[in-house]
Amino acid sequence: MMSPKFLTAAAFAALLAATAARADELPLYTLTAKDGRFEPATIEVTAGQKFRVEVVNAGSSAIEFESKPLRKEKVIAAGARATIDFQPLKAGSYRFFDEFHEKTGQGEIVAR
Repeated sequence: MMSPKFLTAAAFAALLAATAARADELPLYTLTAKDGRFEPATIEVTAGQKFRVEVVNAGSSAIEFESKPLRKEKVIAAGARATIDFQPLKAGSYRFFDEFHEKTGQGEIVAR
């Protein structure tokens, strides 16, 4: 017979595993930065749903992904990649830019 402490610990471990599995199931969008530009320049996501963006810096210098309306900021070294998680967005358009290449490094996330 299993002790109540063991059952509680097992239930907690199962809950943690389920939570981790759900986090891995977030929709993933890839954004590539190179030569001061983002590709694609527009990412369309589902409004009201959490999602993840993987920013790949394929350029030869660092970039800084930044979005003031989304309150996100991440410096990514040349040749590196970073994953940024987003909370559900209301329908609308949310601008982002590369602070180190602000004139050309512009884009938007559109939630529909």
